[in-house]
Amino acid sequence: MADHEAGPPRLGRVAAPDRRALGAEGEDRAAEYLRARGYRIADRNVRAGGVELDLVAERAGLVVFVEVKTRRSTRHGAGELSVGWAKQQRLIRGALAWLAERGRRGRRIRFDVIAWQVDHACSESAWRIRHYEGAFDASDR
Repeated sequence: MADHEAGPPRLGRVAAPDRRALGAEGEDRAAEYLRARGYRIADRNVRAGGVELDLVAERAGLVVFVEVKTRRSTRHGAGELSVGWAKQQRLIRGALAWLAERGRRGRRIRFDVIAWQVDHACSESAWRIRHYEGAFDASDR
């Protein structure tokens, strides 16, 4: 089979468009979740310093950079576990670039992770959230 030909679907994997749609819905829900808690969404899916930032929220003088992970299965671990040291360093780099690009250096910042676990049914009650406030920091920067 040539490299450009699509083979049969692999069992246990979600097609890329489905993953993107699920991820986008998770980000939409995370933005609504934050708004309901008094945050203002300042930016979504923005690139800064070569890094994509899922959500940038603000509340009471604090800028919060939020990484959103949405999973249908824990087969490969919970979503929040995929935000390891290397990913944290990229997000910090992107956040600092975002602040610099907008003339907001020196602002108080926080890094949160919002992880959604969705049962296969995808009903409203199937969405379970875990919000990790201050999941990691950039205090050494």
